[in-house]
This record gives sequence, C-alpha cells and structure tokens, in this order.
Amino acid sequence: MAHEKEIFERVTELRAQCMASQGAPHQQAADENQLVAALQKLMAVVENYPQLKADQHFLELQQELVNTEDRIQAARRFFNGNVRDYRNKCQTFPSRIIAGMFGFESQDYFNVHPSVRDVPDADFGDS
Repeated sequence: MAHEKEIFERVTELRAQCMASQGAPHQQAADENQLVAALQKLMAVVENYPQLKADQHFLELQQELVNTEDRIQAARRFFNGNVRDYRNKCQTFPSRIIAGMFGFESQDYFNVHPSVRDVPDADFGDS
C-alpha cells in the first residue's frame, strides 16, 4: 500500500509541476516525460485491481486522460508550427536582416520522448 500511495503522490506532484512549468520548452518536455513515466506506473497498479477498472469514476478518468493527451498533442503541434514559422522568418531575406539587428534568436522545438507522442491506450478491459 505504501508503494501505491507513493505513486499517487508522485503523479499529483508531477502534475502540479507540469502545470506550473513556465520554463524553456526542453524543461517543460522533461517535466512531461517524468509525468508520463509516473502515469505508466499508476496504470500498472490499476491492473492489479479489477474492481477499480469497472468503476464509473475510473472509466470517466480514462476518457479524460485520452482527451487531455489529445489536447496536449494539439498544443505541441501548434507550438512547433509557430517555432518553424518563426525560424523561417528569421532565416529568409529581408526579415533576416531585421532579426539580426534586433537580436532575435532561434527557438527550440518542443521535443518529447517518442513514447509520449503516442496517445496512451486507456483500455483497461471494460469491454
């Protein structure tokens, strides 16, 4: 039980950390990677409790996790698209001259571990 409590506390802590993260994209990605790893451990714990899998609240949580991951992926694509456009503007003439004069610097893409890019399978045998 103590191990399971640690997992729940860690997920909560990492979720709050991700929500508060305002740093560089690579730091936000690192925070999200930690959260995903903790969520994977949480899902492994859930596998040990068949009665939890069938609970209506847990089924709602599953759906919300899938919806949240979809929104996060859309936000990542939006961010990376804007970074791509920004980089293109900073590297093409004549905007390259203005970018150089005002010190615009290249920005990093929001990169995450490949396992984070896939929408998690939230099927816990509720069929």
